[in-house]
Amino acid sequence: MILLEGKTCYLRILTEEDAKLFTELLSANKDYWSVFEPRHEASYFTVAVQKEKIRESIYQMRDRREYNFGIFDSDTSRLVGHISLYSIKRLPFSSGFVGYSIDEREIGRGIGTEAVSLVTNFAFGKLALHRVEAFVSPRNIGSMKVLEKAGYLQEGLMRKLLYINGVWEDHYMYAIVEDDF
Repeated sequence: MILLEGKTCYLRILTEEDAKLFTELLSANKDYWSVFEPRHEASYFTVAVQKEKIRESIYQMRDRREYNFGIFDSDTSRLVGHISLYSIKRLPFSSGFVGYSIDEREIGRGIGTEAVSLVTNFAFGKLALHRVEAFVSPRNIGSMKVLEKAGYLQEGLMRKLLYINGVWEDHYMYAIVEDDF
């Protein structure tokens, strides 16, 4: 089990036992998160589907290709979000992507920034990656601030990169390299 500890939050790899809690978090934030993420069918918000997704993520972790963490409040141990380091590639790239979502009720506490910093430290310190990247919608000002506070730099605009809710949307590419961390 991988545990990354910060001041306001800690990150722990999600397990099948977390499927119910995780499904509740997804359901509670369905409308809030759908602004910047593709909408999902109703079956996505079931424990069975999330248990399978967690199981698949654990297989990916064993191959060192993905790490899917729950974000937990340090004071209450309540699940307040999730963050993944995914699409990990080895040399000649030695890179991965970070993606995260924070419970709408917890926005503004610095949890997102701390979670991104913890995962970035894990990527460079434990996985020996060279580069971590993130895509963010130009409309998602909060997420851009999170990445910038965590040391990521905006590298450019990816035109019509992701199909979200019926529209091809532009996204900024943010990245940090090990030398900058």
